[in-house]
Amino acid sequence: MRFNVFEDFLTLIFPETCVVCRRSLFAFEDHLCRVCQANLPVASYHLFPESNDLKTKIMGLAHVEWVMSYLKYSKKGLSQQILHQLKYKNKPGLGRVLGRLYGQLLIEQGYQTRWHSIIPVPLHTTKLRRRGYNQSQCFAEGLAETLAITVVSGLKRTANTDTQTRKSRIQRWENVSEVFELTPQTSIYGKRILLVDDVMTTGATLAACACVLRAANPEILDLAVIAAGKG
Repeated sequence: MRFNVFEDFLTLIFPETCVVCRRSLFAFEDHLCRVCQANLPVASYHLFPESNDLKTKIMGLAHVEWVMSYLKYSKKGLSQQILHQLKYKNKPGLGRVLGRLYGQLLIEQGYQTRWHSIIPVPLHTTKLRRRGYNQSQCFAEGLAETLAITVVSGLKRTANTDTQTRKSRIQRWENVSEVFELTPQTSIYGKRILLVDDVMTTGATLAACACVLRAANPEILDLAVIAAGKG
């Protein structure tokens, strides 16, 4: 059973609601109602992961094979609402839901055997303590559950950098280019790795992480995010 008696009682008084439209959720819905789920601005990057505008952003900064995004990001759009809920409204479960949904989409495309492990972009320990969870880790966990692969905490962030908002592409790269390290005992030599983050604008953070991982000689290194927009 999903709920015990006490949880059933609480649900009657404080029903779970959709993070977007605030409608009360049915027992079979999780964080997103079926209507909002059907209206997600799903991108098509998984159809041409080797050649798209997201990969163009990464080229020249890091060598990767595929670059994909689950959703199309737009200001004041559905994707921005969802990311805001995920990052600032204590909704770690939402990240896992999005990961499971995207994982199913990737399976439908035949990608379920492409990767050995998923590595999330890490938060600095200060920000992690303040937020209580890493939204990229949650997304990775949902993906891994559906794809039946492992999540590896292969990277650590050595500096709590300034926010990337309002920085140019070059400034963003300079802000993060030397703040990531491979964690001790992490070995990805010859492995097929999917690096994931919550959002991609200029691609500077993902490229910085990719450079560190590429130095450890994985067989392939792909990137995926929840949402991507112009930047």
